[in-house]
Amino acid sequence: MMDTIFLQGFQAKTLIGIYPWEKKIAQTIELNLEIALPTNRACFTDNLEDSLDYSLIVKRINDTLATKHFCLLEALAEHIAQIVLIEFNSPWVKVSVAKLDIIQGVKKLGICIERKSTLYQLTPSPA
Repeated sequence: MMDTIFLQGFQAKTLIGIYPWEKKIAQTIELNLEIALPTNRACFTDNLEDSLDYSLIVKRINDTLATKHFCLLEALAEHIAQIVLIEFNSPWVKVSVAKLDIIQGVKKLGICIERKSTLYQLTPSPA
């Protein structure tokens, strides 16, 4: 059992793609994240120190989108997942990344990945 926070409908412009024009013209992407909290302490303490600061996660992702170019949505999703797992100490994350209105008749196209931290290993409960 774990507690998760989520960010839905997070839209940003970034350089993404394999075609020459995609390396010059920023496209709007949509991100959706589910992030497992390292503990459930915040439910009892009501202190931010016991949770994850959503604004810091958003800032870190925006910094990445502003400074890096990815050819594939898969690579961008993996990069974001690793930021959340490593820098924010989350045991699990689900990241969806979609390009918007890039193909006629398709509102969104993208990838959804789930990753676990290697720092958190589930142990069986005592019998």
